[in-house]
Amino acid sequence: MSSQPGSGPARLCVTNAKGGTGKTTVAVNVAGALNERGHDVLFVDLDPQGNATEGLGLVDAYDAGPPTLFDALTDPEGRSVVEDLIVSHPEMDVVPSNIDMLQAEHELTIAELTARAPEFGVDPDALAELAMNVTPDAVTDGHALGALDEVLAVVDDDYDYVVVDSPPFYGKLTDTGIYAARNVLVPALTEATSERAVELLIDQIAALEGQTDISVRTLGVVANRVEKTNEDRTMLRWLEEVFADYPVWQVRKRVALQRAFSEGVSLFEYGDSVDMERVFLGIADEIDERLGAAEVPA
Repeated sequence: MSSQPGSGPARLCVTNAKGGTGKTTVAVNVAGALNERGHDVLFVDLDPQGNATEGLGLVDAYDAGPPTLFDALTDPEGRSVVEDLIVSHPEMDVVPSNIDMLQAEHELTIAELTARAPEFGVDPDALAELAMNVTPDAVTDGHALGALDEVLAVVDDDYDYVVVDSPPFYGKLTDTGIYAARNVLVPALTEATSERAVELLIDQIAALEGQTDISVRTLGVVANRVEKTNEDRTMLRWLEEVFADYPVWQVRKRVALQRAFSEGVSLFEYGDSVDMERVFLGIADEIDERLGAAEVPA
């Protein structure tokens, strides 16, 4: 059912660099909906701020000492440490973020510069001196965006889906998440300020595809915290025009979504029934159909 080369789970990256879109809430509830459909799900918190990690009740993991996700991503000899990082949750397994991830963007940037140094006649060893774990001999693909892909390959056989919650900014960490997933789900607020963020994401994905010669598939857009205002209606029309070939789901503003997140679970584990459950189940259904897992495991 994988959309990546070879066998393994289907992966998707929930991404939008605009802050405040409810990206993490969407990611957690999509993972919860996939679990509700009977799938084994691995949730990866790639955000250095650790919002999902904290929201899922894993504060201790965020504050834990090495080795952490930072080490798995930046040390090619330490990819397998991810097996020890996975934490069980009632709805999904979780690879938590960690305070050390605040240094990951710098490290992956140095890795990327090291990979491209020969193009510009720069000595890779000189760049490696600026890094903690990166060494020139560890960069072999002409780019350094395969770190998460290699980390996930260690545990792929244990899951049907991997859901990656990306950072709320554009950079090497986000590129690494998209590169590993090859499928993106885009949360967006129905307000005018979302237009620029969506346009930048489209440009970011196009640049990534051009640099690495991969194809990134858009699964759809989650219009989040929708209300009944003229601005909301205008933005919904705009999203439906820009993403004319993809579904645009509407998640209405509901207090239960925040309450469930505060309890460390998705709507499906929270207990109080809310109409938005149907929306997230619809997203999970579409993901199953698009990524080849239409049959729910027995």
